Amino acid sequence: MIITDMTMPEFSAGLEQSRTIFLPFGSTEEHGEHLPLDTDTMQVYASVKAAAAIYPVFVAPQVHYGICRSTSEHPGTVGISPDTFRALVRDLVKGYYKQGLRNFILISGHAGKTHIGALIEVGEEMLAAFPDISLAVINEYDFCFRVGREIIEVEGDSHAGEVETARIQYLFPELVKGTSAREFPEFPDYILVRNKKAYWSGGVWGDPAFASKEKGKNLCRLTAEALVDFVKEFETFVER
Repeated sequence: MIITDMTMPEFSAGLEQSRTIFLPFGSTEEHGEHLPLDTDTMQVYASVKAAAAIYPVFVAPQVHYGICRSTSEHPGTVGISPDTFRALVRDLVKGYYKQGLRNFILISGHAGKTHIGALIEVGEEMLAAFPDISLAVINEYDFCFRVGREIIEVEGDSHAGEVETARIQYLFPELVKGTSAREFPEFPDYILVRNKKAYWSGGVWGDPAFASKEKGKNLCRLTAEALVDFVKEFETFVER
């Protein structure tokens, strides 16, 4: 049940089938020289829509902005502050709660630690505020990596590398513009740096050369199927 495509009566009817909703979060962020800035958002939205095609669940409109720290100096990256992001997530959960949703899955295609941490932080707030909700936070990249570990060849791949390139090759082949060089950046341990691009020049973390459209197709399928399994488990979860 894709909320952007639903009418008011269809939304009301949908509540008779499900009280579970995916809230997909992405980013507007560099992804090397070959992938679009909306890569994170495009992947996560495709995954939750594919899951919703298999099993009845609401899918909220995707959020195209997130907290971008390590890539903040690269061309095209536009992030929002942690305070703004947390406020947005908080308002979305409250808004959909008011509309009758009770099982919230905050799922992010952007895997930044600060970004994911903010989702968890707001999730804990919402659990305390609404005793009748269930809430989960999923790092969609990690989820994909776990279910696709038999397919993925590059150890330590994470950003604009094998996995993301393969998935965009399958989902939006017209948006893949060549390739980028293999890169595994090394930031200093513990020390925060201002000029992040000096430590991560190409904007890739992994090796796009190992990507293929067929690999992307299989990763997308496995991720959607695993998300359906998760939703079923989540809907029957009883907290101790």
